[in-house]
Amino acid sequence: MPEPILTAFALDFAWPAFDPFLFCVHHEDHYPRGNDALGPAASLAGRQIGMDFEGKDGWRMYHGDVVPGFPRHPHRGFETLTLARRGFIDHSDSLGATARFGQGDAQWMTAGAGIVHCEMFPLVRPDADNPVELFQIWINLPAKHKMVEPHFSMLWNETIPRLELEGGAVRLAVVAGTIEGARPPAPPPKSWASEPDSDVAVWTIALAPGARWVLPPARPGTNRTLYFFCGEWLEVDEQRAPPCGMRLRPDRPIVLRNGPREAELLLLQGKPIGEPVAQRGPFVMNQAHELQQAFVDYRRTQFGGWPWDRDDPVHPREAGRFAVHADGRREDAGG
Repeated sequence: MPEPILTAFALDFAWPAFDPFLFCVHHEDHYPRGNDALGPAASLAGRQIGMDFEGKDGWRMYHGDVVPGFPRHPHRGFETLTLARRGFIDHSDSLGATARFGQGDAQWMTAGAGIVHCEMFPLVRPDADNPVELFQIWINLPAKHKMVEPHFSMLWNETIPRLELEGGAVRLAVVAGTIEGARPPAPPPKSWASEPDSDVAVWTIALAPGARWVLPPARPGTNRTLYFFCGEWLEVDEQRAPPCGMRLRPDRPIVLRNGPREAELLLLQGKPIGEPVAQRGPFVMNQAHELQQAFVDYRRTQFGGWPWDRDDPVHPREAGRFAVHADGRREDAGG
């Protein structure tokens, strides 16, 4: 029988991903107490403010200079899926939408024809550390949907199916796709994941020490990648692997057996879009001339402008988890 692992690769800061995914980043920062501005109550001396990715003292400011995170920046032609495992993210965008989400929530944003947004990490606890952990996954859009109207969907923690299998030794969060009858909220309407035959799945998987679980097959032709980012070792159909990324054969069940430590994994799978990809920074199109047009359009229109009074807005410390969409519709987590 063919080996289950097609290729394996190291997990650096930005993880390789495969069509329809573009890449994945696992952000994990152990921020200290928050100050009155919701930034770190610690000296920022010695950091390259505006481009702080070094992980000094276990945390990064990224492009932020007061609050960590990513002040306003543009996107066109793809989607971002943000899984906020710990901490909070404050979102604001050029359409006037805004949100605070975290603690197991996910945001799925279709950039489409163009949007400017910011993603800041407010440190809301003044009396304790503020750990932040999230995945940001970029998902391509097919040519027919590159220029759709921007849109985001909130997948609140309370609505994401969470399964306990094998007597609780295996725990899954089902963000996209289905398994064991669990079906999460729908992705945005023009997402590749909304195509009926896309076979898109996004699952986080936790395995107890010594746990054994059979990963069910995907459809033939699907790209399936398993990111083993925490643990000691994992057997994949008896092929032992240290923490790494693995492209798996999609169309057969695969036995996973964990080593002596708790293991955490992220699974990304989907039918390839199979179209040319032209990417430059925050824009992902099919052809080079479309990228050139994206820069022209952004310089001309700013994708709707910026309705906020600063590039890195955050909500008050006491704000709960909520979203206000461009049409004024408000959602409250769990409501």
